[in-house]
Amino acid sequence: MKSILRLELGEARAMVRAAIEEALKIGVTESVCVVDEGGYPLVLERMDGARITGPQIAINKAFTAAGHKRSTHLFTLPPNGPALPGNEAFGIQWSFEGRFAAFVGGFPIVVDEQVVGGVGLSGGNGEQDTKCGLAALAALQRLLAPKGHEVLVQADIKR
Repeated sequence: MKSILRLELGEARAMVRAAIEEALKIGVTESVCVVDEGGYPLVLERMDGARITGPQIAINKAFTAAGHKRSTHLFTLPPNGPALPGNEAFGIQWSFEGRFAAFVGGFPIVVDEQVVGGVGLSGGNGEQDTKCGLAALAALQRLLAPKGHEVLVQADIKR
């Protein structure tokens, strides 16, 4: 048996709030989703004025990051991104009824070396989505550090 950590609603809300604060700071309208370890949404918010397609994309990015335990952009990072043409996972983005997102904006949530969920963002360019995602992860780190937990806060995560 293994003990597992589980992301809670208050923690997910803090992450979304931090991502939206960062989006407001950099002037972008985002949709933000935090999912649990099974890829099921805990919190989803679409900022006023954000694209109507954003929520589904954010959900897909968070689902992919949690389920595959890696940042979504790593699938298509040249030259060896596994989802690039000619590489071993080319076509994976059509998996899970099209829910698999193989582009920037999805990050696994890693606490004490365990993937406990994912955060997905849609609305900005890759750099903006990454900034907002890192803000979400940093918020969780600030929240959990006093309890003795470590949260991985970086763009390139592969577990």
